[in-house]
Amino acid sequence: MANTIKGNQDGENGENETYTIPGRGSNIPRRTVVQEVKEGKHPNHSIYKRDGEEYVRANPDSQTKNNVNE
Repeated sequence: MANTIKGNQDGENGENETYTIPGRGSNIPRRTVVQEVKEGKHPNHSIYKRDGEEYVRANPDSQTKNNVNE
């Protein structure tokens, strides 16, 4: 379970094709992280769909330091 998931903004237009999870490393494919969130492995995160693609984002709270692209 990750408290922090960081998007790498490595897609053609800055979208997150891979993510970094502390303790697991970087360049974890988006589809892997999306599936883990769907399975409930990262309860502080959710999935959102944009242009038909699914991405991971942190659930809202009052902190900006834990936002995916911060």
